[in-house]
Formats: sequence, C-alpha cells, structure tokens
Amino acid sequence: MTSRHTIHVDGFSHVNPIPAASRKGPLLMSGLINGTDPATGRLAEGLEAQCAHMFTQVRNILAAGGGTPDDLVRMTVWLKDRAQREPLNAQWLAMFPDAHHRPARLALHAPELTGGILVQCEISAWIDAPMPGA
Repeated sequence: MTSRHTIHVDGFSHVNPIPAASRKGPLLMSGLINGTDPATGRLAEGLEAQCAHMFTQVRNILAAGGGTPDDLVRMTVWLKDRAQREPLNAQWLAMFPDAHHRPARLALHAPELTGGILVQCEISAWIDAPMPGA
C-alpha cells in the first residue's frame, strides 16, 4: 500500500489548513496555487508578476514532490479577466517551449477571485521518480 505524502513549500501557504499538494504513488495533485512571491509569501502586484510567481510556485511544488515540469499532465487556470491571457501564455511558453510536449491546460474565467488575486491554478502530475526523503 502506497502512503500519501503531504507537500509543503517554503513561501507558499493557504489560509486554511491544507498543504500545497499531495502525492500518492506517482500521482501529485495540488491545491490552489496563486501568484505569491516565494521570497515573501505575499501576493504580487499585477497580472504579469502574479503569473511569473505562480509558475515559480508550480516548479517549486513539483520539485518538492520529486518531479519537474516534464511530469505535469494538466494545469487548470482561473483568470479574473480571461481576455488577458498574454502574461499566462508567456510563462506557459517559457516553461513548455516545445509545442509537441506540452501538458493539457484549461483556462477559465473567474470574476469572483478576491483579495487582489488575478490568476490561480491547480496542477496534476505523474511522477515516476521516488518521493524525496521517502
């Protein structure tokens, strides 16, 4: 029986008592990831900065779970203004420059985002490498 591993990342936390992600076997699923600055834990100003920090947090969560962006299977993104996808797409293309090796992505309109959050995501990954420290 494979046990579940709770994943915590420095500079990333939720208001509620939930981890950044959880991994059971090769499957890693995150909670919501927004554009907080990993150095300060504070939400960045503006959509470009939030997107950049969100992708940094994705990398950090994957690494803490023993993976890399190559292990990402799907990213679901919520944008306060779905018409403003350019900063999201810029970070997406930087992380996944090869059009033939990108994970699935779904971008949804979320006008109800509050507290200055302009973008947030959740990720699903399949990681063949062992969990660090396990």
